[in-house]
Amino acid sequence: MTRVLVVDDDRVQLRLTAEVANRAGFKPLTATGGEQALTILREDRNIGAMILDLVMPDLDGMGVMDAMRREGLTTPVIIQTANASLETVISAMRNGAADYFVKPVAPERLVISLRNAMKLDALEATIRSERARKAGTFSASDMIAKAPAMARVISLCAKAAKSNIPVLIEGETGVGKELIARIIQGSGDRAGKPFITVNCGAIPPNLVESVLFGHKKGAFTGAVADQAGKFAEAHNGTLFLDEVGELPLETQVKLLRALQEGEIEPVGASRAERVNVRVISATNRRLLNLAKSGEFREDLYYRLNVFPIYTPPLRERMEDVPALVAMFIARFAAEAGKRVLGISPVALDLLMAYDWPGNVRQLENAVYRAIVLSDGAFLESVDFPQIVAQANGRDIASKAIEAAPVAAAPTHIDMATARQRMFAEPPRAQDRFLDTSGEMAALAEIERAAIIFAIEHHGGRMSRVARALKIGRSTLYRKLHEYGLAEELINDAA
Repeated sequence: MTRVLVVDDDRVQLRLTAEVANRAGFKPLTATGGEQALTILREDRNIGAMILDLVMPDLDGMGVMDAMRREGLTTPVIIQTANASLETVISAMRNGAADYFVKPVAPERLVISLRNAMKLDALEATIRSERARKAGTFSASDMIAKAPAMARVISLCAKAAKSNIPVLIEGETGVGKELIARIIQGSGDRAGKPFITVNCGAIPPNLVESVLFGHKKGAFTGAVADQAGKFAEAHNGTLFLDEVGELPLETQVKLLRALQEGEIEPVGASRAERVNVRVISATNRRLLNLAKSGEFREDLYYRLNVFPIYTPPLRERMEDVPALVAMFIARFAAEAGKRVLGISPVALDLLMAYDWPGNVRQLENAVYRAIVLSDGAFLESVDFPQIVAQANGRDIASKAIEAAPVAAAPTHIDMATARQRMFAEPPRAQDRFLDTSGEMAALAEIERAAIIFAIEHHGGRMSRVARALKIGRSTLYRKLHEYGLAEELINDAA
């Protein structure tokens, strides 16, 4: 529930205004003077808005706003006063007031003013955050991370920012690992310097070395000019290696040398080049398990894992969901030109009850879809049909399990995608190594069947298929062409 600070030396007016805010769904805090209001604002930076009386005995409204500006307190201010002079209105607006009204005010007018002020504040916070991200000065105050589960993460970020040691950020997909890396950079001595991001899982295996370390003209076919790599681009700044567990083993050797010696050797170069780069890596997999299985170099793992930071999933920090939703609504409503003021309590309860397997990224996409499709002033439950369907599905499934007899036969539900169905084959003989006539199947047929099964089992995600089969992605693609499976994949993608 969003907190609203009401400041007025008239105790009757104070109670009336607080009750209006309470009935509108806000949690009112009260203060009877300017000094008391400033004390509350300094202690609680999560107040959504402040309704401020201009005339008070100890410190008037103008004095409060002057102090807020000096101390960097950005809580939106709505001015209320009995003086309706134009000069007073202009002075209040110049001091940063979001709105202004004369006592007594209609409750509807007050509620609309509060909602508009909070929407404006969320939009301004988003703009400040985006500017800080682009300038390389992103800090903990720019990220919505007020939940207790994030306190340790923010504390570790502050410690990591004080040195240049390698940091490994672990966590599920979509939890905001890149933002954690940006906080580390923006809070240290490399703030404002280059921040270069590389998604290691999105680079073709044969280009990883060139992308990271660069190449010289003529180093390989198509190298028509010298090309600086990501390490060179991040010189004196920070290099963020996302999904570092996807790097090929041969590239891991050169990465280890770059970390140990501070030198890179571009493809086709005759000598190494010095670079000054702070490396922060991230993964959604357990690198330790990959190191034990031989898929990731153990010496590189220990080099990257000097300072580990685990980022909790969204389901463990649900206290941040209302603030995240408000930020996404403000941003997407402005981008789409929609007059969406907020979200209804029922819809917010729906989002709070969901476990968000896709984390913050899934929440962002859900709000964006709701904004685009909504025609009302507030997002309702019907604007989140996928979340409603999944929530209802869980309820129905739970009731069905409870009501089903113990010996009931399992019901098969075909959840296969179009790509998975494409690879479906007629049932084989009981022994997987025999063909339909009972004879021993050829080795190529067994291997082809294993690849088809792995593609179906992993939903067509080739990186996972290659890891499951313990082969490189280039080897997997070669076998797809060899067994005539590549063309089916291409046709399916088209």
